[in-house]
Amino acid sequence: MSQKFEMAITIDIDTGGTFTDGFFACNGEIKTVQVPTTPHDLTLCFLECIKAGAEAFAMTAQDLLYNADIVRFSNTIGTNTIIQRDGSKLGLIVTKGTEDHFPARADSGNSPLIDANMVIGIDEVISSGGVMEEAPDAESVLITAQTLIDQGARCLVVALANAEINPVNERAVRRIIKAEYPRDYLGSVPVFLSSDISTRSGLQQRMNTAVLNAYIHAKLARLLYKAGEDLRQREYRGTLFINHNNGTVARVAKTRAVNTYNSGPAAGLLGACEVGKSYGLNNIISTDMGGTSLDIAYACDGKPSYSLEPDVEGFSCNLPMLSIRALGTGGGSVASVDGSGVKVGPLSAGALPGPAAYNLGGSQPTVTDANLILGILDPEFFLGGSMPLHIDRARTIVDEVIARPLGLSVDQAAWLIKQQVDKDLGIAVSEAASHLNNGNDAVIVAYGGAGGLHACDIATAAGIRKIVMTPFSAIFSAYSSSLMEVGHIYYRRIDGPFNDSFDPKKLESAIAEMRCEADRDMRGEGFAEHELNYSLQLFIKNTGENREIRLDTQIDFYRQGDVLKDLIKRAETAIYPNGSDASCVLSSVACLVKASRVSQAVTELEKTRSHPDDAIKMRRRLFTGEDSIEVPVYDRSRLAYGHELAGPALIESDQTTLLLSQNWNMKIDPFNNAILTEK
Repeated sequence: MSQKFEMAITIDIDTGGTFTDGFFACNGEIKTVQVPTTPHDLTLCFLECIKAGAEAFAMTAQDLLYNADIVRFSNTIGTNTIIQRDGSKLGLIVTKGTEDHFPARADSGNSPLIDANMVIGIDEVISSGGVMEEAPDAESVLITAQTLIDQGARCLVVALANAEINPVNERAVRRIIKAEYPRDYLGSVPVFLSSDISTRSGLQQRMNTAVLNAYIHAKLARLLYKAGEDLRQREYRGTLFINHNNGTVARVAKTRAVNTYNSGPAAGLLGACEVGKSYGLNNIISTDMGGTSLDIAYACDGKPSYSLEPDVEGFSCNLPMLSIRALGTGGGSVASVDGSGVKVGPLSAGALPGPAAYNLGGSQPTVTDANLILGILDPEFFLGGSMPLHIDRARTIVDEVIARPLGLSVDQAAWLIKQQVDKDLGIAVSEAASHLNNGNDAVIVAYGGAGGLHACDIATAAGIRKIVMTPFSAIFSAYSSSLMEVGHIYYRRIDGPFNDSFDPKKLESAIAEMRCEADRDMRGEGFAEHELNYSLQLFIKNTGENREIRLDTQIDFYRQGDVLKDLIKRAETAIYPNGSDASCVLSSVACLVKASRVSQAVTELEKTRSHPDDAIKMRRRLFTGEDSIEVPVYDRSRLAYGHELAGPALIESDQTTLLLSQNWNMKIDPFNNAILTEK
């Protein structure tokens, strides 16, 4: 029997392609851990991370879980399933004549998510207004379903034309199939409706979204339900909450698979926005560089980047989510010869076999191998010494694959790899800055296990002169997860002119329906109505170009005529900045409900009286392109508020290393954040 303690404990875990990060807080005391990701079974690294967090508090995993107030979890299984094309075999039922709209292939040229012979059209009669005048024939629906099942479909997706306006035929198809294959029969197959996933316009985008959701559903469901059961067996008494790409968390039973796509990077973006708020910064670029990729996002005027029609691994979707751009460049990215230079990524060595320096069978040079050769990484202190690196192995592979073919020394080849990474990512950061109102004032919030190794040189390449790095930068998405609230979002179609003649009663019924759903779902999450916070999102289109924007407001705006008029003016100005007389259309509305669990505040530090040299642990040779120089290596845990450093220097923690490049300065502020500025 586990022991009960009087304490507030939060557990946040983010599983990446290479490492699984944990952020644990107990009554204001914070512990962070990293363990290798186990790609064959993510529940193993999930539990190992919890075990490591418990050991950091000198507790058993059972005692930690028994006393935990909340466990939040984000993972990459959805993304990996799409990339690796190992999701469920699907059958797709569409309106006859729309069979060619199925998600054939991604922009990358990978194999299709669904084969053409697994797409069958059925007859339905549709009026010009989208109202279904005749239900699909039950016999033909059953023949279609049986054909797809006989051909190997493990679940069925129904995506009929105009179902976003009237879903009655999609629901009829599901009802017919489930009557023949009830849930309590072993032969039952899941049936997913596109209208349940999205009510927004765009048949192709709606079909893509529904297919993607179904494609990753089975693998994700197995993982999350097993993770929840593993927690219960270890005496966790609460709910396992799953991070969503709309900026909220919800229990497994109320999580759609597609909502977990990019949920870890989405958490990181929200965390970067919170960092920006603490300094009054409105133009933020977030860079999350881990072992597999670099995820870039931004906040303009304090609002995080958001996409109404996001691209999900090459497929255009119409389920709005926080907008993250993923680049295949991380610590495990493979370098290869490209003409007289090198190419880095998108191929990654992953967690297994990993970089050559891991000595686990990796036979290709990676970014980590290059940083080790250059002296940026300490082979005896990688991840605090828990995972020694083999520099001889790294040098051998870089020599064979890069140095000798290009006629370079091993050190020069490693430098060339790093330069290429910094150049490529600097261009990507510059492109993100172009979305800001004033890119010259942009500040980078850099994080990820490899973020500090390249932050200064990426910023220099992008023309940005200020960087913020928190003490949790190596596990920043897990830290950011701890800031996320429990919540849900609901959508309703309106499709009416949005002008002075607009009748607010059109919204009242939609809002009432969404409020009813929200209250019910949040009761299931353990919240009373008085604990809930509501907001409204209005999706506005113009009548000519079909361009769409989102406006945010409070939930009860329809009771305030002046507010409604202001929203109409805002919509017209945003859609028609040149003062056109064309009208706006309110296409749909969303209700977002949130509530807070236990949160952990970051306390401010007192200014230190010590000298920064007291934090120097050693000096190390660093190759800088032409020759090697000796630079100080600082212990990050001994740097405190008031300390100031000048580059070049290295700053090491148990989880990451920061390269303070030439012409860059660093100071520690009251929040224990590192503020880096170019001289």
